[in-house]
Amino acid sequence: MNTADQYLKAIYLVQRMEDGPAATGALADMLDVSPASVNEMVGKLQERGLVDHEKYKGATLTDDGIVRAEDALQTYCIIERFLANVLEVEDYRGEAGALEAVIDDTVAERLDTIIDRRDECPDCFDAEADQCCYLEAPAGESAD
Repeated sequence: MNTADQYLKAIYLVQRMEDGPAATGALADMLDVSPASVNEMVGKLQERGLVDHEKYKGATLTDDGIVRAEDALQTYCIIERFLANVLEVEDYRGEAGALEAVIDDTVAERLDTIIDRRDECPDCFDAEADQCCYLEAPAGESAD
């Protein structure tokens, strides 16, 4: 997953949480980047036809953007569930965030065969909790 996909995933999640366009500030907070970085990437995504952006209102994914965002979120869910449920990594969220940028589709597909992903993925992802609602948190880590 590349940086553009991480932004698409973030826009998708913020849109779900706020039931509307994703504001620059909310995206900057979620991605831990500056608002200027968000504006730059949103402009690039808009040029590619993946995002519609209206100044002072926020970013909204196009149909193609939604497809890419759902794919990116699904890959993140696969990584997160593999780390938590199979490897029992305590900081599975941090590790999943670090790995999502470097895991390619082939590796994600192979991990997917191990985690027994549900058909409703990525709709099972709880944006507020920042995790799959079917995640089994490792011992010592709360799943809330």
